[in-house]
Parts: sequence; C-alpha cells; structure tokens
Amino acid sequence: MQDRSLSRRTVLASATLVAASTTGVVGLTATPAVAHERDDRRLKRIISRMSIEAKIGQLFVPYFYGTSATSPSRLDQERNLRELGVRTVAELIAKYHVGGVIYFSGWANNIQDPRQVADLSNGVQRASLALPTPVPSLISIDQEHGANVRIGSGATQLPGAMALGAGRSLADARTAGRISGTELAALGIHQNFAPVADVNVNPANPIINVRSFGADAREVGRMVAAQVTGYQQVGVVACAKHFPGHGDTGQDSHTGLPVITHTREEWERVDAPPFRAAIAAGVDSIMTAHLQVPALDPSNDPATLSPAILQGVLRGELGFDGVIVTDALNMQGVRTKYGDDRVPVLALKAGADQLLFPPDIDVAYNGVLAAVRGGEITEDRLDESVLRILRIKDKAGLFSGSPFTSRKEVDRVVGARGHRLAAARIAERTTTLLVNEDEALPLRRRQRKLLVVGASPAFPTDDTRTTVPELAEAFDELGYSTTHLATGRAPDAAKIDEAVAAARGRDAVVVTTDNVGATSAQRTLVSRLLATGVPVVHLAVRNPYDIAHLGDVPASLASYCWTEVELRAAARVIAGRVDPRGRLPVPIQRADDPTRVLFHSGHGLSYGR
Repeated sequence: MQDRSLSRRTVLASATLVAASTTGVVGLTATPAVAHERDDRRLKRIISRMSIEAKIGQLFVPYFYGTSATSPSRLDQERNLRELGVRTVAELIAKYHVGGVIYFSGWANNIQDPRQVADLSNGVQRASLALPTPVPSLISIDQEHGANVRIGSGATQLPGAMALGAGRSLADARTAGRISGTELAALGIHQNFAPVADVNVNPANPIINVRSFGADAREVGRMVAAQVTGYQQVGVVACAKHFPGHGDTGQDSHTGLPVITHTREEWERVDAPPFRAAIAAGVDSIMTAHLQVPALDPSNDPATLSPAILQGVLRGELGFDGVIVTDALNMQGVRTKYGDDRVPVLALKAGADQLLFPPDIDVAYNGVLAAVRGGEITEDRLDESVLRILRIKDKAGLFSGSPFTSRKEVDRVVGARGHRLAAARIAERTTTLLVNEDEALPLRRRQRKLLVVGASPAFPTDDTRTTVPELAEAFDELGYSTTHLATGRAPDAAKIDEAVAAARGRDAVVVTTDNVGATSAQRTLVSRLLATGVPVVHLAVRNPYDIAHLGDVPASLASYCWTEVELRAAARVIAGRVDPRGRLPVPIQRADDPTRVLFHSGHGLSYGR
C-alpha cells in the first residue's frame, strides 16, 4: 500500500490563529514527506498544550439546536438545555472543548438559508477560537444530494448517487463533488459525510438504496473516487461510508443491528472495492457502519466497535491512515449491547477517531474521561486520534488561513448560475428511459394537455414543495397545459376514481410512483389509468425497481430522486427537449420471479434521432 502521507497537500503557512505553534513558511524545496513531518511537529506542539479534557473534546462531533451560535430562539435554547445541558452551541464548545459540530435541517433547526448558515459557522469558529487552546472547528454535514440533503433553498441541488451512477460519467461525478464542496466551503462547512461507498445489491435495502451509486462494485468504486477528488480539490474533507459496507441489508441500522452474511470472498468482491478506490483517491475520512459482519469479526459486535474490522481490516489490510469517524452514536444499531457511556470508549479502543452525534454528550464525554483517568485508554491513544483530526483540519485550510467566511462569499458562490446550469445538464444525462413501446415518447406535438398524478413525496429539505405540483409546473414552463392531482403512496378507491376522472379529456397522463411493492395501491392506480385508453407515461421518482410491479406500461422512466433538478430533467426528457442518456446502475428483477432479471444493469433506451 502506498504511503498516504505522500499525497497530503503541503501546507504553505503555519497557523496564524494559534500563533505560539507557528514555525514559519514551509520551504518550497521540501519533499512531501519532509513537509508532512514538519506539519506533524507543528500540530503535535498544539496537542502538547491541550489538557486531557481538551483532547477528549476534539474527538466529539455533537448536534445542537438553533440557527445562531450564541442567540438561538428561546425554544431552541430550551431544547439545548434539556438535551445538552447548555443553552447554545457556543456554551457547548466551551464546556466540552468539542472539535467539531454537525448541522441538520428540520428537527435541529440549524439551517434556514445560506447567509444564516455562514453566520452560524462564523459563530461556531469564534467559540472554538476562544478556548484555552484555540483550535478551529471542523464543521460537518450530510449533504449527499438526491434523497439525503440538508441545505436546500438557495444552494445548488445536484443529482444524488444513483442518478450519477446512471449517468456513468466520472467527470460529472467529480464536477458534482466540486460544486457541492465549493458551496459548502463558502458556508464555512469543511467536512461532508459523502460519498456513499455502499454497493446496493439488495433492492429491498431500506436505508441505502438510491443513496448508492449502484450494484456494480467496480463502477461504484470509480464514482466514489471521482467524488472524493471533486470534494477534496476544493478543500472539503470527503468521507466514504459506511465501512465495511451497508449495501446488502434489509434492516435499517437506525432502528436495529443488521447482519451482513457475506463470506469473506463475497466481501472482498462486493463491498471492499469502493473503499479501496476511495483510499487510493486519498479520501481523508471513512465512516463506520453499525452492523455485524461475522466473516470479518465473529464477536458479534457492530463494526463501529470492532478492533478486528477497524484496526485489522481498514487500517491493517486496506492501509487507511486517515480519520475514522463513527456513524451517529444515537443509532440503535450501536446501542444494542452497551450503554451510552461505554459505546464511545469501545469505539476509540476499536480504532475510531471522531465520535459522531452521541445521544448524551455529557454521558459520552465523561465515559471517555473516566476511561482515560482509569488507564483503559492511554493519553498516547488520545493523541493519535487528535493528530489525525488536526491533520484534516490543516488540510482543509483551517490553520493556514482564516476559518471564517463572509456573506459576500456566500452571495458569490452558493447557488451560482453556473452551478445550477451544470447541475441541470448533469441531471439530463442521468434520466433513464426503461420502456418505450411503439415510440410513445417523446410526447407528440398534439399532446399538449397533460395530467400529472400519483405519489407526491415532499422535497427532502422543504416539505412545502411536493413532487406532483412541481413536476406539473415544469411541464407548464415547457408550454404544456397541465393539471395535477396528488394521490399519495397509498391511494384509496375514491382517490383512484378521482384520478381516472381527471384523466378524461387529457392528451397524456404522467403518473409518478414512489417505492411500489407487491401489495401497493399504486399498482391499482396505474392499472386503472391504463384502462382509460389515455396514453400513460410512468415516472419512478425514487426507486427504479418500481417498474417490476407495474405490468405493461407503454413508457417508463426513472429519475432516482424527486428533487427539483431531477424532476425538471425528467420533464425535459419526456417532452423531447433532450434525449434520455441514463443507463440503469442496478439490475431490476422480475416481481413474479426474483431469480430472473427484467432489466439488466446498463439498460437504457434513447430516442435514436
């Protein structure tokens, strides 16, 4: 395995924010190895001035409530006090010396708009630099795009992983990572828990699915490496997840402890290649999975707590020397066997560095502190993890320049016109045409009156915007006369009758589906619409597997997600403004016989013009 230190960026200037640790400018003639050693010496001097408590704090990446570091709403202060024992994230940083925080939209109320996020990031940095040993904070987020996105309004929305997998373009995957990373950095966010490196070989996977690039390990590895490069080219720490592989499970690790039954040979062939590719691309962090893999560790501990998997396989066999970050420690998959005070201790002993989202920061922090004071974890072991964390902070530029951002930078970068245009073009290259009997698509010139009907999930970051009306609006902007009716994922008989009545007099019906199963009422909806004789176009807005349950639809497409960028691309494809170019990144089995393939990976039709 190549020495990863040789690929680390040479830092041109030492920290200006921790002046006592400065050593001057690294000489331009220094070799990468020498520069790396010099950087480590500088970072170790910072560590030498830290108390035990400060070192432990650097390992934690907790959540918090509120849009401001120092003056969140009264409700958010009350929630912080109830769950975290402090009123603000600034107080959280001061009390526990935390090395980073993670932002969430919705329930945590951290994200309203780009300017607010930048102000919040600056407040977090001011609190971090006010610590006795001032160290910039590594602010993190889950901005995978597609189905899992935190920053919505104002930021560029990009196709998610499976859509990019359908596009088969390494350049597009890299560009998507670069655009996303550029906007995150402008918001003061320098660690993104993406890309997903899991290989989705289980169509029933309830938690990964379209968050994966596909079912072919080699192709997933190529896309993962491209995204890692895109993010890290612009100074954002990428994170390949979820090691050792979460793609073949029928259980969600948020609610239980899945078991991966792959043999060692199957793991090497199916799960390992994307992580090897990420490491070869220089990925700075890798996230663990809360699942059991008996072929790698028969102890029945989750991978997050397994020395055999983290130290033996990830560090030893795969040669990864970057930051190992746990998946969220509030998830049930890691809490089934041990208490919340022991889980972070066992994760550190297994080889983890960053401890993400503990359910109770006080219990977790003091659990680690007790383990250090009692000799169960040595100070040298703490120093190893802190050094790795400071290395990625250094590489992200948090020591060599200002960790602060500005509203001017936000306005210049976030949601920039060029970014949005690039995202739209990328999305057009991902939309996949699965069925096109008798050249039903593109729509004919005379087919101007449309009905858009079907499942209408809310946008991932904005529940005021839903799929069906947004898709109808996209058709209206293309010159169609469109009506719409959202019937939901489980339409009852009355709603289906209403949809059939609405189809009368229309030139064509576009019906959306979301996660169709064998007993889904969405099947009845599609069947009844087909029986009207009005031409029907089916669009799977989430899982491409829906088509297996829908019988003889004359036209069917997959968009892999239901955000604006994917919906508008699908509308342009249906209208014939662009040709469909996506190809399935997963096989689709027959519903009546899962041992037989309905559509092979790589299948995708075009208009042939």
